[in-house]
Formats: sequence, structure tokens, C-alpha cells
Amino acid sequence: MPELPEVEVVRRGLERWVAHRTVADVEVLHPRAVRRHIAGADDFAHRLKGHHIGTPSRRGKYLWLPLEETNQSVLAHLGMSGQLLVQPHEAPDEKHLRIRVRFADGQGTELRFVDQRTFGGLSLHDNTPEGLPDVIAHIARDPLDPLFDDEAFHQALRRKRTTIKRALLDQSLISGVGNIYADEALWRARVHYERPTANFTRPRTAELLGHVRDVMNAALSVGGTSFDSLYVNVNGESGYFDRSLDAYGREGLPCKRCGTPMRRRPWMNRSSYFCPTCQRAPRVSS
Repeated sequence: MPELPEVEVVRRGLERWVAHRTVADVEVLHPRAVRRHIAGADDFAHRLKGHHIGTPSRRGKYLWLPLEETNQSVLAHLGMSGQLLVQPHEAPDEKHLRIRVRFADGQGTELRFVDQRTFGGLSLHDNTPEGLPDVIAHIARDPLDPLFDDEAFHQALRRKRTTIKRALLDQSLISGVGNIYADEALWRARVHYERPTANFTRPRTAELLGHVRDVMNAALSVGGTSFDSLYVNVNGESGYFDRSLDAYGREGLPCKRCGTPMRRRPWMNRSSYFCPTCQRAPRVSS
């Protein structure tokens, strides 16, 4: 699934091309694309028609389009392969086009939701007083949010009594970090993914958060990480941070820091990539 940098790249594209436009018509081409909107496709289309799209917003991996005249937002679930594309009206339909949003202006472009695997979708939700769709109210702030509380995160790590990579992927503690950027930040911090969080010191937590922010900002600067054509911005362009990865996907290649072959281990139905020399495994208590 896309992580914070990829979602932020899409959000910025939507802010440029979609914000403050009026919805003229919505066409739902596949019912699964609005399955999270319980009232169904016709209701979804009807509720959007005539409304202005506000400034697209994001928290962690979650992206939404506020409707300016209401206290509601369209939440985008990108899933494994969802794409929000801004295309000219005359552009041929994509093979996996699921939803089309037309606008009441003369700009000549429309918003398309394309999803090969149909795991994603769009849905309409009430907003919390904070302005978040209510279904994601439990999601923590992300480390690029100016209001992210480093000290609260440190205290949560100490209380959680888990391992550090599990904590980084816990969206109730810190949002936006997924498997790729967790491995990258842990490699930069020289921390093994199974290190217990209970013994993290404040300086160690601050150092790790610094690496998380650095790797995400670096990815943002080049459009995120695209391993295939499924992860693209609103113009269909791929990011190329995969060329700069230090850990993820580098099994058997020399560590860029010490030269030791990188390793991959199965982890929670995913993989963890690490350097066995730079990222020493924690000792197992007897």
C-alpha cells in the first residue's frame, strides 16, 4: 500500500487540479468502488453533485476531499492499486476505471478513480470537529504534521511494550509509516526491527524520528516510491525514490554503510530488510 510520501504527492496534485471546483456529475462504473458508502452508488453520486471540493487533506496514509458546503468529506481508500488521476475529458478510459467525477467549469479535465484490484474506493463521511472523516478519528498524527507530539510518542513507545517496527506501523501511535519507510528509517538509525520499545531513551526516540522524517522528505522530493505502474501521481507519473533505497528490497546486496550483505526476514506477512552488522539483533532473555 502507498505510504505517507506517495499519498502526499497525490494530495498536492489534487490541490492543484481539483480544489474549489464544482462537481457536475459522478459516474460510478463499478459498485465495489463505493462499497464503503452504505447507501450505495446512486446516493454517493447524488450527494456529491453540485458541491465544491475543498482543499484536499491528509493524515498519514489517509486522504480526503472536503465538501465546502457541508460537514462531510469524500475519503479515498487507495488500497493496493487505487489511483486518483486528473485526465482530459477526451482521454480514453483506463481499463480499470471505477469512478468518474466531472466538473462544472471549462477546464477540460475530470477526476478518475482507477483501481485494478478493486480493494480501494471512495466513500462519504461526516467530519469530526477537527475536520477529519469520522471513520479515521482514531488515526494518530503523522511525523510531518507540525502538531505531532514527539514526547507523547516517546511515552507511548515506553508504555506499549512491543518491538520498534510494530510500533512504527501502529497507526494509532504514529501514522503514515509503512513497511518500506520503517525499514529505511531503522537502517539509518542502526536499529534492529525487533528491538523492544520499553528501553528506548528520549535521545534514541528523537534520533529515530529524525530519520523517519528525513527519509519521508527525501521520498517526497522525488515523487515517492513506485515499484510498478500502480503507484503514480495525478498525472500518471511514477516516483523514483526506489533508486535511493538503502534497505528495502536489497537482500544480498552490500550494506551501503559497512558492506555486509543485507538480509531479508519474513515478518507479519511482510518482509523486513536489515544489515546484520549495523543493526544487531537484540539479545534474547534466557
